[in-house]
Amino acid sequence: MTDIAGRVAFITGGAGGLGLGMARALANKGAKIMLADRDEAGLVAAKEALSNTNAVVETVVCDVTDVDQMKAAADATIAAFGKVHIVVNNAGVAIGGQPGEIPLEDWRWIVDVNLMGVVYGVEVFTPLIKEHGEGGHIINTASMAGHFSSPGMGPYNATKYAVVGYSEGMKGELAPHNIGVSVLCPGWVKTNIHNTGFDKPSGGMTLEEAKSDPQYQGMAAVIGGGLSPDLVGEWVAECVEANRLYIFTHPDFKPAIDMKYAQISADYDAAKDDGRFS
Repeated sequence: MTDIAGRVAFITGGAGGLGLGMARALANKGAKIMLADRDEAGLVAAKEALSNTNAVVETVVCDVTDVDQMKAAADATIAAFGKVHIVVNNAGVAIGGQPGEIPLEDWRWIVDVNLMGVVYGVEVFTPLIKEHGEGGHIINTASMAGHFSSPGMGPYNATKYAVVGYSEGMKGELAPHNIGVSVLCPGWVKTNIHNTGFDKPSGGMTLEEAKSDPQYQGMAAVIGGGLSPDLVGEWVAECVEANRLYIFTHPDFKPAIDMKYAQISADYDAAKDDGRFS
C-alpha cells in the first residue's frame, strides 16, 4: 500500500501501547481509525487523545478471543466508516514458565489471545477488504520472540513463531487481491506487556507481590527502557507504505538471527552430507 491517506484502519489492543502508537501514526498519515480493546476506559482516553490531534477516530469494546465480538467490531467499523482497508491484529499477552509446569488453561489463554486473535482478525476482515476491491494491508504483531527463543518463555515464543509463519504464507496468498501483509517483530518497546500475565487463568502473583520479585523487576526495567510506541508506530506506517513483510525495530538483535540461521545451515548440511537422503 503506497497511500494511507483516506483509508480506514481497524486496530486491536488499541487503547494503549503499540496499538495506540500505530493508530497515531496512521492517523497522522490521513487514515480514519477504529480502535478496539476490551479496556473501555482506556478506549475513552485513547479516543480523546487522538481526537485532540484532529484524527477521525471511533472505538469499539472487543475481546479478540471471542469471534462473535470480532464480527460485531467489524460491523461497527463498516457502520462508522463504510469500509475497512487496514487491519492491525495487535492485541497480545505474555507468560512464561518451564516445560511440565505451565497450567494448560494458561496455554489455551495465550494461544487464544496471541494466535487466535490474529486468526479471527484475518478471517473476519479479509472478505471485507476484498469486497470493495480497493486493496488494503494486514499487520500482525509478533515479536523478535517469533524468530529466536529464550529459556522460560515457551508459550510466548510458540504463539509468536506461529504468527510469523502465518503471516509469511498469507503474503503470497493475498498479493493477487492487492492486500499487503506485514508482521511486526519488535524487541523491547515501552508497553504494558509485562503486566498482562496477571490476568492469566491460573492466577499467580499479584501486582504488589510482583513488585518485590527480582525477575519481574528486571523485566519491568528492560521494558521501561524500551522504544517509544509512537516511534515504532511511525516506522510501521512507513513499512506499510513500502509493503515490507518483516517490520524489525532493533538492529542489535541481528547477530542472534545470524547465529540461528548458521545453526540451521550446519544441521541441514549434516543431513545433506550424511549420504542417506540424497
